[in-house]
Amino acid sequence: MKIDHVHFYVEDAAVFCDWLVHTLGFQRFTSGSSNHTYTEVVKSGSITFLLSSPLSSESPVAEFLCLHPPGVADIAFLVEDVETLIEKAIAQGTQILQPPQEQFPRQGRLKWGKISSWGSLVHTLIEGQGISQESFFPIQLNWITKAANGKLRPLSRQGNQSNYDPQTRLTSIDHVVLNVAAGDLGAAVSWYQTVLEFCPQQMFSIQTQHSGLYSQVMVHPTGEVQLPINEPTSANSQIQEFLDVNGGAGVQHIALSTSNIVEAIAQIRCRGLPFIEVPPSYYSQLQEGFGGFNLPLSPGEWEEIATRQILVDWQREFPQALLLQTFTQPIFGKPTFFFEVIERRFQAKGFGEGNFLALFEAIEREQNKRGSLGSLEPKVGGSSKSSPLPTPTVPPLSSVELHNSPKQPDCHD
Repeated sequence: MKIDHVHFYVEDAAVFCDWLVHTLGFQRFTSGSSNHTYTEVVKSGSITFLLSSPLSSESPVAEFLCLHPPGVADIAFLVEDVETLIEKAIAQGTQILQPPQEQFPRQGRLKWGKISSWGSLVHTLIEGQGISQESFFPIQLNWITKAANGKLRPLSRQGNQSNYDPQTRLTSIDHVVLNVAAGDLGAAVSWYQTVLEFCPQQMFSIQTQHSGLYSQVMVHPTGEVQLPINEPTSANSQIQEFLDVNGGAGVQHIALSTSNIVEAIAQIRCRGLPFIEVPPSYYSQLQEGFGGFNLPLSPGEWEEIATRQILVDWQREFPQALLLQTFTQPIFGKPTFFFEVIERRFQAKGFGEGNFLALFEAIEREQNKRGSLGSLEPKVGGSSKSSPLPTPTVPPLSSVELHNSPKQPDCHD
């Protein structure tokens, strides 16, 4: 399994397309419309985003936007057996939004279906033999323009191509993070494990003086799809704020990979996208944390990383394997969806566990600016429960706790 594409529902697909091209270096591939929906397709490396906006009240995008702010509506997976996964979904009582459809384009055979997931999130499941990714869109969206050779063609429009340095482009989706309501984490984990065959890996607990969260990392056995799932542990948690503003569970952020995060962040910052603020003390503490290790970064690199406010994590047994990451501010004007930019050196593993507390506190500072951190009244968004948030099952922490989930018998290393 791997992520085929991510579908955003937004108020103006053309405007969001131009923003992705200008700010993040995407390329515009194609566009088209039905009677009620307009869609753009953009790509960067192996990343494909569909961007849809409503043309009338009959559009499913219009319905989505009545309930939620702009954000991710569908994470589409390329799978080996659509029928089997949909049968598992039916057995779990999952709503089937599109029964399996089969097409036979010139290049081979294509089968796809669509199921509901957590909250309003949808998963399109795509099974293809001899099918390129571009071949799927004209079948699913038969109004999209096709070139003579059957592939999507880049459409000419001002701003169609960015002038980004290819060495700093965003190349792939590293992971996607889902937020669910308090008390729903176990059920969400079970659903992804049972229906889509994900395996639970590490679990994290974060608690500050103000708020906290639990996070369970789900990984598909192929290792190509990573899905951390968060739930809040306090009524004023940043996860709870997301749920309240988003109108329930949803995708909090998507992590995009690059091979040169220092230069990538420099370009993105120059194009106006703000990132979380990291205090200078973080970098002095970080250098002290290396202790007796040989620093894998030159003084010049340290200065660039601190200037760009990039977070750094490493494993003590292999300090050369650095994980470099940072996070944008929410991109839709509300404290909901944002992007992460990540670089893994020497195939660094994990999700920046050493940075979880620093990240959590950075977002708390943004909450404090909005005045949402000091709320003491329980507000449970995105859940049918009206009771206060459950008491955490672990003691309050001043840092991050990491728990390894038991190895599942059918999970691969």
